[in-house]
Order: sequence, then C-alpha cells, then structure tokens
Amino acid sequence: MTHIKQLSELGLFDARVPRYTSYPTAPHFAGGLPDGTFSTWIEQIPAESAISLYLHVPFCRRLCWFCACRTQGTSSDAPVLAYAETLKAELELFRAKLPRGVRLSRLHWGGGTPTMLPAPVMREIAALVFDIAPLTEDGEFSVEIDPNEIDEARLDALAEAGMNRASIGVQDFDPEIQGIIGRDQSFEITKTTADALRARGIQSLNADILYGLPNQSQRRIADSIQKLLSLNPDRIALYGYAHVPWMARRQQMIPSDTLPRPEERLELFETARRLLIWDGYDEIGIDHFARPHDGLAKAARAGRLRRNFQGYTDDSAPILVGLGASSISRFPQGFAQNVSGTAQWKKAVEAGQFATARGHAFTPADLWRGRAIEALMCDFSLSISELTNSFGADKAELQRLIDRAILRFGAFVKPTADGLEITTEGRPLTRMIAAIFDEYAMDKAGHSSAV
Repeated sequence: MTHIKQLSELGLFDARVPRYTSYPTAPHFAGGLPDGTFSTWIEQIPAESAISLYLHVPFCRRLCWFCACRTQGTSSDAPVLAYAETLKAELELFRAKLPRGVRLSRLHWGGGTPTMLPAPVMREIAALVFDIAPLTEDGEFSVEIDPNEIDEARLDALAEAGMNRASIGVQDFDPEIQGIIGRDQSFEITKTTADALRARGIQSLNADILYGLPNQSQRRIADSIQKLLSLNPDRIALYGYAHVPWMARRQQMIPSDTLPRPEERLELFETARRLLIWDGYDEIGIDHFARPHDGLAKAARAGRLRRNFQGYTDDSAPILVGLGASSISRFPQGFAQNVSGTAQWKKAVEAGQFATARGHAFTPADLWRGRAIEALMCDFSLSISELTNSFGADKAELQRLIDRAILRFGAFVKPTADGLEITTEGRPLTRMIAAIFDEYAMDKAGHSSAV
C-alpha cells in the first residue's frame, strides 16, 4: 500500500478543515461581546509590556479573482484617503485607553493593499503609531507590498518610517495562470521591487506563493519557484489556494474544471517543497520555509514558533491589537473583531467608539485546546505536562483525544512519553489531526481543502 493510498483512505483528499490561525476559528466569533469589552481589554494590557499591532487597509486598485480577503476595489484615491483619516482617529481612541509605556514588538500593515496609501499619509500614520507606542529594540515593522502599486516615493516613505521587513505577494509567475486568476504581475516588476527594497536597506523579505491554482502543473510551479528563489527571500509561505466561490463571489470567475484534483495539489506542494529544501530553506510548520538565519527558523529550532492570523510567527507578544475595518485582536481574555463594512466602522469611530462587532471570550477549555492545536501545527507534537501545568488541561479528556488520534491515524502519529507526535509521513494530515482537539461544530463548507 503506497503512502498516497494510505492518505487517501484516511480522507485527506476529501476533507475540509480549518487552517487554525486561531482557536476558536473566526466563524465562532458570532456571539459577540458585551459593550465596552474591547476597551476594557486594552486598559488591562500591563504597563511597560510589549504587544503587536496590525493595521488593515481593505482597498485594492483591482480585485484579484483568487482572493477571498475582505477587500474592495477602487480606481480613485478618495476612499483610501478618507479611510486613512478614520484610521488615525481610531489610533487616537487606542491611545486614550492604552496603559503607559507599552511598546510594539511587531507592527504590520496588511490588506488589501496598504501600499495604495500616498507617501505623505504613510509617514503620518507611521509617526502617529510610534508616538503612541514605539518599537522595541528588536521590533519588526512589516508591510504587505504590491509590486504593481508601489513607487519610489512610497518606498522611501516606508523605509524612512522604519519598515524593516517587507512581504510581497507572488502567487504564480506563469502569465496564463495569472490571467485566469486575475493577477497580472510580471517577474520583472517583482524583481525590481525586491531590488528597490534591498537598496533601501530592507534586507528581510517575505514572499507568498500558491499551489493548487488553475492549470498549474508540476513544471509550471517548479518554474515559478525557481524564479522566486532567484530573488532570495528570507521567508516563503507556500499556501494552498482555497477555492470557496460560495463565500468569495469573485472566485466564480475561475472555472472549476481548471483546478487540479486534491491528489495533484499534494504533488504540486511536494514539488515546490523539494525545491525549497534543496535551496537551503528550513521547513517551518505545514506551509512556511525560512533561511536558517531568519527569526522564524530560529524560533522553530528553539520551540518558540507561534501561529496567528498572518500564519506562522516568531512574535512572542501575548497580545495582538487589530485596527481598521474587519481587523481581529487577540487578548489573553479572548478575540475581538471590528465590523467588516468600512461605512459602519467609520460611523462608530467618528462617534468616538471602537467598532467591535463580534468576538469570543475564552473558556478554560479554549486555552488548553487552542494550545494543543497550536503545538501540533507548529511543532508536530504536544506535551501533556505543558497542557496540564500551564493551561489547566483536563488530563483525562486530553488522553482520550490523544487515544482517538492514534486510533484514527494509526502509524502517522505515535505516542510519546509525554504526549503525541506526528510522524514526518503524517504531516500532510496535520490539520485533520489538530481538528480532533477542536470541540466546536465544524461546517466543512466554510473551510479549505485539507491539502
């Protein structure tokens, strides 16, 4: 019996499971939080501590058909400028509640396309953020860069503001595939952007690339990976394309019959994975790769790898505050998410209120189950002693779940003296194994393919 056949019999190629960038996952935030909870949680941040801050800019010059993010297209700068003014007002609300001496271990601007912001506005927002909470000595300021929506002035503004890590979305360099997914971005313009970033002293470069795209073949993904390797990014996220046209209507533009079968998706991933490892990258979790010198690789080796809404991270801050429409915050007490619509978000902020629309306050079980899932996703193992001593896990329930995983996945997992470990051959099953520790009802229609 082949490895692929075993994976198939375990349901890998039919399963839809969460990516587990949070626990509980975002669909379970619908219950909401009492009024004022978000403000209270900010006020309870320890003075002099370090936190992470995420700013969301939900605009794009054009909408890529593959994307399932909450974004809106605009050919005019007017809504972007208006949004920036409201974001600055939200930052002032944040300042008013934030305890003294708090600093930032991470600042990330995402979207959408944050590089749609004009250079003067970039400078204003960065200056305001750092006036509220400066970076720690080893802090990172990262920005998602669209090579089609950047110029010298904006690059200068970001570099001068202190950006020290940039993230470039690639997806695929094949022109035919780009045409099908609505994402025209040549290798030449991507290289020009990478070179311009490095010329400004920004040496830490991330890149995202997708497998499972329409008409993608092993030859084509190998060609895209080799082009990407010529740019020598420090980190690479190799994400599986999630085709969910019932949730992201723009994906209806992509013909379903052009998509690779699940078995072919695994072959595409393995082709890319082998090339990245051959080029010297460390494999990080289920879908990231990093140069050995990079902080992500160091965190993985030291057992300090974590997972959040941007994927894998080496950020140790226990608090992530998200500002902007649809942004999600994580506190030790739970999750809080802003309203998704920019009009509703703007109305709340202009009224002097945070725009929290949904959230979830952690139960004791959420904490140990969430850590169990994170440990499996990051380290491919979990420790009974860690979960019981540090997170108050119910030892009997935990052992029952471990036994269930062993029974369900057989030789792909193995018991250890202090818990459970996923074998190297079983790593494609990681999200399915993690789901055993998830006590919330799972709507498969709302999740992506397990491979």
